[in-house]
Amino acid sequence: MDADLPLFVKVAELGSFSAAGQALGISAAMMSKRIMRLEARLGARLLHRTTRKVALTDTGAQLFHELTAIMEALTAAEQRVTNRTRLPSGPLRVAAPTSFGRLHVAPLIGPFLAAYPRVQLHLRLSDAYVDLLDGRFDVAVRVTSAIPPNLQARRLAANRRILCASPAYLAAYGAPRHLQDLAEHRLLAADGQLPWQLVFGTRRKTVEGTSFVRTNSSEIVRELATSGLGIALRSLWDVQDLLNDGRLHPVLPGWEGPADLAIYAVHPKGPGQPAAVQAFTDFLRDAFAHAHWNENGSARQ
Repeated sequence: MDADLPLFVKVAELGSFSAAGQALGISAAMMSKRIMRLEARLGARLLHRTTRKVALTDTGAQLFHELTAIMEALTAAEQRVTNRTRLPSGPLRVAAPTSFGRLHVAPLIGPFLAAYPRVQLHLRLSDAYVDLLDGRFDVAVRVTSAIPPNLQARRLAANRRILCASPAYLAAYGAPRHLQDLAEHRLLAADGQLPWQLVFGTRRKTVEGTSFVRTNSSEIVRELATSGLGIALRSLWDVQDLLNDGRLHPVLPGWEGPADLAIYAVHPKGPGQPAAVQAFTDFLRDAFAHAHWNENGSARQ
C-alpha cells in the first residue's frame, strides 16, 4: 500500500492536518506536503482546504470509504491468522444521553462489570452532542438517524415515538380526533423538538406549534405530560412504563414519529479498538433486544 494512503485516511478521520500529524507524530506541514504529493500522483483532488479545517471532495470520500474497508479487512485477517484473543480490560469511557442513560444504561453497569471485572468504566451523561475524539470517549450511545462517516455504528434498538397525554389532561381538554385538532391543544416539547414530523403509513405531516412550557430537558417534558399539562411526542423507552400503568394514554393512535431514528452505539473507525468496546456494545444490544419498550423487534446490525 502507498505509504501516503494511511496519512490521507487519518486526515479524513480527524478533519485537519495538525490533528492527524499529532496522532502520527508528523508535522502538519509535512502531512500537507505528502497529501499534495498523493493528489498529484493520483491526478485528483482529495481534500478541500480552508484555514481551519479540511473536507473531503467526492473523489476523496470514495477513496476514504474504500481504504477504510480495506484497512478493516486487513486488520480482521491479521487477527484471524494470529488467533489473538483479547480480554476486555482497562479504561472504558462511555457517553450517553441523560434520560436514556439514567433509565437504560446505568442499570446495566453493575451486571456488565460483574461479567468484565477488569474494565474501569467512566460513564458521562449529557444531552449535548459529544465529540468522541475531542472528549476522548471510546463509545457513545446515541439516538440518531445520521452516522458521521468517521464513526462506526452498531444498531442497538428501535426508537418508536408516539403521542401521549395523561388521563387528567384528556378529561379536561378532550382527546384530539384528527391531527389538525392538535392546533387547539397544549403541546409539550423540549427546546428544538418542535415542529413535529409525524407519519401514518405513507402519509407524512408536520405539526407546527410552541411548547406550552419552555424547557431544555426531555425529562421535564415527560413529567409535565404525566402531570396533565399537555400532549407530548415521546419515545417508548421513555414512557412505556407510564403507558402500562395508565399514567399516560396514547393520543391519535397510528400517528407516530418517523422510524428513521434508532438507538446506536458509535465509536471511532479504525483498527485497535479496545476489546471492552465490543464487549460493552454486545452487552447493551443483548439487553435491549429483550426490552419491553423495543416494540419494533430485536436490534439488528
